[in-house]
Amino acid sequence: MASQISRDYYEILAIERTASDVEIKAAYRRLALRYHPDRNPGDKAAEERFKDISEAYAVLSDADRRAHFDRFGQAAPSSPFAPGADLSAATDFFDAILGDLFGLDRNKKAGQDLRYTLELTFEEAALGCTKTIRFERAEDCSGCAGTGAEGGTAGLVRCEKCGGEGHLKQKGVLFTSKRPCAACGGAGEVPKVRCKVCLGGGLVEREKAYEVRVPPGAIDGHSQRIAGQGAPGRRGGLSGDLHVLLRVKPHPFFREEAGTVICEVPISMVDAALGAEVEVPLLEGVVRMKVPPGTQTGATFRIRGRGIARDANPPGDIHARMIVETPSNLNEDARTIFESLRAQLTPQTQPKQQAFHDALKRRSNTHETQ
Repeated sequence: MASQISRDYYEILAIERTASDVEIKAAYRRLALRYHPDRNPGDKAAEERFKDISEAYAVLSDADRRAHFDRFGQAAPSSPFAPGADLSAATDFFDAILGDLFGLDRNKKAGQDLRYTLELTFEEAALGCTKTIRFERAEDCSGCAGTGAEGGTAGLVRCEKCGGEGHLKQKGVLFTSKRPCAACGGAGEVPKVRCKVCLGGGLVEREKAYEVRVPPGAIDGHSQRIAGQGAPGRRGGLSGDLHVLLRVKPHPFFREEAGTVICEVPISMVDAALGAEVEVPLLEGVVRMKVPPGTQTGATFRIRGRGIARDANPPGDIHARMIVETPSNLNEDARTIFESLRAQLTPQTQPKQQAFHDALKRRSNTHETQ
């Protein structure tokens, strides 16, 4: 005989073992409202949690089954909630309680959530923008008003399979279970003649256009939820949501570091040595900046207040980082000039290089004396 897994129903309902019937019912009401599938469409974890909560309540709310559980640590074998038993046998039990508690219609079906990936340039994400997105979304068929029947609601007839109830009853040992009718999908009605437009499905795919407002300082990977813009619900169920995932495309010279916009600006060796005025791009427009003589690679110049304004804060800064470019593919004339220049260079003109060589020489002398 297979071993049975012991489950602590008191822990599932977050109550003490001495809890009264009133406390048990109150705990169930609170947790069932939070995890009910109709309030968490598509959330498998919530669905499993709801099953556990319902199982615990069914056992602890019954005096005999609770006594059996307190004594043996498991549900009574006759209980439809005993390990290995078919939990669907308690469908009527759940529906009766949940209908009374929350007024939930089990025939309602929430629409699915949709996801759209919106690509933005670095500037669009930094400054904010409004983008029009277009996507395919299922909507109620205009030919049948979403009923799936020619003539709309007038073309619906009672389902013969379930007698218009929307579910089929099946008697169990202790309970009578209810299952959604497969013939009508739980609606209780079926088309007399299927709609030629949607072939009886009640839905058609249509292009949807929606304006998305992207706030300044949008971050790659963030998602915006637009309530009610997903797939429509059925039989009065709520529409799903639209989740817009933001993707910021790499920029050729901008990037962000800890809220500061970094712009790497290549300059020539001549401009770096002699000083020059260079153009530095901003998120909007450009600015001309003076670079002092003797500028080295990595030298950074701050442009205040022209960066990203995020979360209602004032705009940050832009750091223009100089990258001194060494020329390549020299022609003969240029090579001659550089050879002449090399002859003119002294330790005074290249102090960092001279300091490096002096340190290297001291290190070599130290190793020779050891």
